Amino acid sequence: MLDCAIIGGGPAGLTAGLYTTRGGLDNVTMFEKGMPGGQITMSSEIENYPGATGHISGMDLMIPWPEQCQRFGLKHEMSEVTRVSRREDGVFSIQKSDGTADEAKSVIVCTGSAPKRAGFIGEDAFFGRGVSTCATCDGFFYKNKEVAVIGGGDTALEEALYLAKICTKVYLIHRRDTFRSAPNTIARVKAAENIELVVNAIPEEVFGDAKGVNGIRVKLQDGSLRQIDVPGVFVFVGNNVNNQVLIQADGSFLCDMTPWGEVKVDLSMKTSVPGLFAAGDMRAEAPKQVVCAAGDGAVAALQAIAFVDGHQ
Repeated sequence: MLDCAIIGGGPAGLTAGLYTTRGGLDNVTMFEKGMPGGQITMSSEIENYPGATGHISGMDLMIPWPEQCQRFGLKHEMSEVTRVSRREDGVFSIQKSDGTADEAKSVIVCTGSAPKRAGFIGEDAFFGRGVSTCATCDGFFYKNKEVAVIGGGDTALEEALYLAKICTKVYLIHRRDTFRSAPNTIARVKAAENIELVVNAIPEEVFGDAKGVNGIRVKLQDGSLRQIDVPGVFVFVGNNVNNQVLIQADGSFLCDMTPWGEVKVDLSMKTSVPGLFAAGDMRAEAPKQVVCAAGDGAVAALQAIAFVDGHQ
């Protein structure tokens, strides 16, 4: 039986693996069907990870992490976990796509989330080359330049305000003329002198060249097209939480979730189920930054060690 099963091999999962093994748990396996590293490996440049100075890609940042973890005894199993369940005796069952299952005393789920795509032409082709889903990660690259933000919810408006402090102008593009955000946030956006609301507008196409994005075309309510020349387009239309492993046979979730499918945790990354922890982008109110995911993984690992030690 595993002391701890870690589901997911991004920054949260790898850090959890490092801390659990180095902290004394003897039998820890990280289940990650692909290569470890997570979404950050797709980022072309990282400037905001502490200690990472100079030009470094997300892949370069993550390459040393698995080796460091494995040096302390973390095992990596390239299997797809289909479900995590818990028996009446408190033992967790880690069910895999090949029909086999492992047992574990504790589980840390770090399966992350993926930003939804808006679906316009060029969105995938220019992703990472001018199209972004993280203002905190990429906003600085557009300092003193103009950018476009797509979306009408809390995240889109909050990120537009963040970008407005860095960029000379922000075009906030929304398919309706009302926003799904807190009244105070809407008021702040409307009061910002360098945010232009482009409402009743549907993104049609992002265009550019080999160097990256040059602009975006949107369809207005009267059917005409408007071209907005910007080097950066930020898309905030929601997230798909990778919570499938927590769905039980009867369709319910193993632990308490938010209405948006995120895992509810406390400051110790504990879920509503004893011995089950969640870390990284899948947990509620996650900042969706590598450094934060790593911190979550460390906290969850320390709690998992205490849990296993207390149930020997």
